[in-house]
Amino acid sequence: MLLPDRNTVDRLLRHYRARERTVLARPCDLSARRRFEDTAYTLCVLMGERTAREAVQAAERYVAGGRPGSRHTLEGLPGA
Repeated sequence: MLLPDRNTVDRLLRHYRARERTVLARPCDLSARRRFEDTAYTLCVLMGERTAREAVQAAERYVAGGRPGSRHTLEGLPGA
């Protein structure tokens, strides 16, 4: 499995948090919302998750030293 660059994930996570604060401060700013959603989508793709919340949690674990997808279990698979 290819793993994303930890520095890239960290940078993207910081961008996500900054854009989140902007959207919360200016909820009617459509361009800010669009940039926030674009960043969330990129984080989802990079971390292999379906929702922004899952992607952020996975990114935080990964940056802290875990592996992406480490919350998933392999129950039922041979050798797991």
